[in-house]
Amino acid sequence: MPGGTPSLTVDAFLAAGGPLVDVRSPGEFDQGHIPQAINLPLFSDGQRAQVGVCYEQQGRQAAVLLGLALVGPRLQELAQGLTTLAQPGQPLRLHCWRGGMRSSSMAWLAGSLELPVLLLDGGYKAFRRWVLASFDRPLPLLLLAGRTGTGKTDLLQALAQRGQAVVDLEGLANHRGSSFGGLGMAPQPSSEHYENLLAATLLALQGRSPIWLEAESAQVGRCRIPGAIWRQMGEAPVIEIQRSQQERVGQLVATYGPHGQEALGAATARISRRLGPQRSAAALAAIEVSDWAGACAQMLDYYDRCYDHELTRRQHPLLASFDLSGLDPAAAAAQLLRDPALPHS
Repeated sequence: MPGGTPSLTVDAFLAAGGPLVDVRSPGEFDQGHIPQAINLPLFSDGQRAQVGVCYEQQGRQAAVLLGLALVGPRLQELAQGLTTLAQPGQPLRLHCWRGGMRSSSMAWLAGSLELPVLLLDGGYKAFRRWVLASFDRPLPLLLLAGRTGTGKTDLLQALAQRGQAVVDLEGLANHRGSSFGGLGMAPQPSSEHYENLLAATLLALQGRSPIWLEAESAQVGRCRIPGAIWRQMGEAPVIEIQRSQQERVGQLVATYGPHGQEALGAATARISRRLGPQRSAAALAAIEVSDWAGACAQMLDYYDRCYDHELTRRQHPLLASFDLSGLDPAAAAAQLLRDPALPHS
């Protein structure tokens, strides 16, 4: 702890106020970081690699000297960055990978500017251990299930607006979960950062019950649901929602139709083996003439079979089933929350 700078446990560090500053390299930050953190890197990716090689080949002292040579010309720039991030009456929360030289160096620089600082004991590595351990805690999960096009995500958002504790697994992953799920979405986070986002969301809901989330496959796009959470989901009670075929097709057309022939055709081709030759040909022919409803009808036949198989295989305890046909998400959420048999926050 340079100059007596406080070094906090993960829980205390996350609970403390003040800007959260990650001083690792941009590549490390992009792979995964504490949600809400701002990247103010001490080294570039290339410089970090240089220092690492120097440490392995010549030892710690040579690596420290190289690091000083690389950082020296940027001290004013780094000092300006810290000053810009600082907020009156709040400390800067700094961390690096292991709570070592990089965060200590930035804490020294902040101290020279008379900026208060808190350090994370063990750095981002300790945070990652905390993330994985957090998934082992028993959670009061309540799964929302339903076939493709029943509007589960919209319903979850409506439940959140009514004060329910909700985890949007697809929203955190920037993916809707199918071959078409990435259309129109922002780039997906890494699985590591997906875990970080999920842990932060669960921390914000700590003490709430139940926690609503959608029944998902083990992977949402390229983001894998943590094994400990997946196992708890497999044992959680389920509420199944139903809607008419017409509404489901309309929901899918509204969601995916705007993305056009090329994107929809490519997504269909990716699952052509699973769709089978007849369904694939019919879907692609419908897409070719912008018949979005016709294409969606072919997809629903396939996805319904997948849904039925998955729900049977997982053997969730089914609490109730609701036909929400004709109801918008707000009215559907209200109907669920009026049911005395269901647990509510």
